[in-house]
Amino acid sequence: MAKGDDDGPASASATSLGSAASLGSIPGQRTADTAPSTPPARPAGRDRYLDLLRSFALIRVVTYHTFGWAWLTLVFPSLGVMFALAGSLMARSLSRPALSVIRGRMRRLLIPFWVFAAVAVCWMLARGWSPVELPRLLLWVVPLGDPPGSEWGEQLTGPLWYVRAYLWFVLLSPVLLWAWRRAPLPLLGGFLALAAISQYELVELPVLVGSALTDFGVFGACWLLGFAHQNGSLDALRARTVCAGSALLLAAGGWFTFTHPTDQGYDLGSIPLGQALWSLGFVLLLMRFRPRSLPRWPWLDKLVRLFNARAVTIYLWHEVALILAVALTDRMWQVPFLEQHLPLGSDWLLFLLVWPLLAAAILTVGWAEDLASRKRPHPWPTKPPEPPNKASIAASGPSSSGGSSSARTPDRKVADCSHDDSQEPARRP
Repeated sequence: MAKGDDDGPASASATSLGSAASLGSIPGQRTADTAPSTPPARPAGRDRYLDLLRSFALIRVVTYHTFGWAWLTLVFPSLGVMFALAGSLMARSLSRPALSVIRGRMRRLLIPFWVFAAVAVCWMLARGWSPVELPRLLLWVVPLGDPPGSEWGEQLTGPLWYVRAYLWFVLLSPVLLWAWRRAPLPLLGGFLALAAISQYELVELPVLVGSALTDFGVFGACWLLGFAHQNGSLDALRARTVCAGSALLLAAGGWFTFTHPTDQGYDLGSIPLGQALWSLGFVLLLMRFRPRSLPRWPWLDKLVRLFNARAVTIYLWHEVALILAVALTDRMWQVPFLEQHLPLGSDWLLFLLVWPLLAAAILTVGWAEDLASRKRPHPWPTKPPEPPNKASIAASGPSSSGGSSSARTPDRKVADCSHDDSQEPARRP
């Protein structure tokens, strides 16, 4: 069940003014003429609803890249969802010093990326790739731009645009959060304007710069929505205001998408402005209206924990799994029994094969995410995180030498428990 409408007797004009003011900061105590009261503080630790959204988004990405169904981008715009979730986690972490937060986020992303890069580059070299621009190979170390690759390896390198976009969002988040708190609506409008500029190619830019700005414009508004979700200002907006705003955005995004089809049809990945508007409207509903409770099925909880603990691994390696699944079905055609009894030409068979191959990737290279998070490597992380050790918390309290009188909270534990700002999926599901 979603959160209900908690409107007061304020007029429509007061409602819109209060809603705009509450985007960047949580409003104060409710009166008859103000927006709803401040929502309760979010509890520390994992948010099962957000974890479930991330898991579903990853499944949707694998499904999209297996079947290529353009309508999936409209049914569930997973990239917008993932950027919003990452923005929320980033805003939460920025209660600590920005430099340490950025360093931690980069470590959690880059170490698994380096493992993938070693395999991808060696694989392309073995298949005859001869890099022309050697300095660009540094992008396989820090992907501030799209890493180079061979024509054959396009399926390997294509999804890496997301890694580059996410990295830039992380680096710029302290500035974005500062600007969001002071001018939320102008900043939000600026990102949508950038998406419009990218859609109509109003400014000629180099390919690398143009791609980065396009992604920034398309998904920047969703990242900001994560900020609003984290500080509670999104929950403070009236339900009818959110519904009206979301309906307007979805209508505009849907209209633009269906009036600007591309060679891929109505695939949002090829329509920047349609993607920006539709994703923002969709994510606005998901982040504002959430179930009051989620069913607790042990098998589902374990699966969600696995997907969130290995989100970077699943994203980076799902295309490798698809390549291997195709190669495996090609071998199956040579076995008469399998040729007669299995639908070897069906994408559904590829979809079934890709999951055990992803499981093998999790078992083989998933440890890199534990290493990046400074955790003990675990081959199949489905157990819930252990609660902070009471003895260590007590030991971090006031010292006998006259330190601070208040016990320190276990910041490292809380940060590690909710660290998964990794994300998701490829061009542009």
